[in-house]
Amino acid sequence: MMWNSEAEARNEIKEMVARYYHEFKENKKEYTDGERITYAARVFDEKEMCALTDAALDFWLTTGRFADRFEKEFAEWIGVRYAHLVNSGSSANLIAFMALTAPELGERQIRPGDEVITVACGFPTTVTPAIQYGAVPVFVDVTVPQYNIDVSMLEAAYSEKTKAVMIAHTLGNPFDLSAVKAFCDKHNLWLVEDNCDALGTKYTIDGQTKFTGTWGDIGTSSFYPPHHMTMGEGGCVYTDNPLLHRMILSFRDWGRDCICPSGRDNFCGHRFDGQYGELPKGYDHKYVYSHFGYNLKVTDMQAAIGCEQLKKFPSFIERRRHNWDRLRRALEPVQDKLILPEPAANSVPSWFGFLISVKPESGLDRNQVTRYIEEHNVQTRLLFSGNLIKHPCFNQLRGTDGYRVAGELPNTDFIMSNTFWVGVYPGMSDKMIDYMAKVIMEAVRG
Repeated sequence: MMWNSEAEARNEIKEMVARYYHEFKENKKEYTDGERITYAARVFDEKEMCALTDAALDFWLTTGRFADRFEKEFAEWIGVRYAHLVNSGSSANLIAFMALTAPELGERQIRPGDEVITVACGFPTTVTPAIQYGAVPVFVDVTVPQYNIDVSMLEAAYSEKTKAVMIAHTLGNPFDLSAVKAFCDKHNLWLVEDNCDALGTKYTIDGQTKFTGTWGDIGTSSFYPPHHMTMGEGGCVYTDNPLLHRMILSFRDWGRDCICPSGRDNFCGHRFDGQYGELPKGYDHKYVYSHFGYNLKVTDMQAAIGCEQLKKFPSFIERRRHNWDRLRRALEPVQDKLILPEPAANSVPSWFGFLISVKPESGLDRNQVTRYIEEHNVQTRLLFSGNLIKHPCFNQLRGTDGYRVAGELPNTDFIMSNTFWVGVYPGMSDKMIDYMAKVIMEAVRG
């Protein structure tokens, strides 16, 4: 076969990929009761596969034109000035935290021994960067049924060493941003929103409505397959602050001082005329390192998938809300045995999952309930770590000044023992939601 141009060849290859999708990957059958329902799954079509093919044919492999496009379109959509792709949500949290350790921040720089207020009921990578750097996480309890930070404990957690608050919005339900932001403003603290499980959630403060992740100084997102949209692996760090924007780029890109994009030499116009540290004057700016950074960039193949996912994303959010609402209505008859989730005040959540707690007075055991649900082909998950400080990773930290707890963590321990969740991802049909509700009610009614 002869092609007249590369463009013609690409189009034909992508047409074949689209046919392949429709023949072998497209889900053409209706759900039947009893089939396995996972808590999450990828929702995509031929457009993502063709975009991935387009990027593969470029063979640029690292961050490139699709990453540039995604960062621009994502920043516009979520409402920030700067968005930077990374290779995972965990890396996004790492970069968000490390940006706050930059000496350019002056008195607000986080140094080893400084404190960061957070919660123990969540995913570990919200806390890991602080611990690995030598900062001290200060754990605060959460509330039920919102499953977010108990803001009444913020002042008790504060000390003269506190520099930041870094917490996640739980499964799409935002924490009390109004109270947390007011606390941070009062004490001149950084606020990092781990938005990995809440992308698309809206929150209103004083009549202004914005997406979660944009109220604080830095927001982070994950594009791992179970999340709101996917690149396979991938994440994003975003901010409105020009200085933090520069720090994020530096820590993501090896810690270098130069902002020249990959493959573009002397973009800054000062490649050989600067004086940095104790280096010789004129040392190549592309190899000047102002921070101890990493290489956490995303590949262009991942970004290409994200560009197509972003187009579908508003419909994903609406379907998640529909599924969550339908499941909650269906489970209302068993509220005597289960605590059902409640959306935070002043919010319109973009739900990641549906949280359920077994009431202790019901006489039910959480593990027995989830075992029944799993045996009937509905996948369940716990609320991540439950209580992170109970895990083996804290064995060597217990009894040290490596962390502290403000007050006690009774609700965190309650969640560790009594709470689970099921999915509401946009690929779920009403029939699947109804089957899940039926199985959950059977599990608690016996």
